[in-house]
Amino acid sequence: MEIDLIFKVAGIGIIVAVLNLILKKADREEQAMMTTLAGLIVVLMMLITEISALFDEVKSVFGF
Repeated sequence: MEIDLIFKVAGIGIIVAVLNLILKKADREEQAMMTTLAGLIVVLMMLITEISALFDEVKSVFGF
């Protein structure tokens, strides 16, 4: 696993948290929820390749 991926996920988390806080203070709860969901989807899309590689490694270790 690359350290860059961890920094990217942390950066997205910080940006989403700040946007969420700003939107909630402005009484825009729905946009805050959508921002949080969008951040989660972006992070999951980044992690799909790593999860796929993990499953391939597990399959090769156990010979499936």
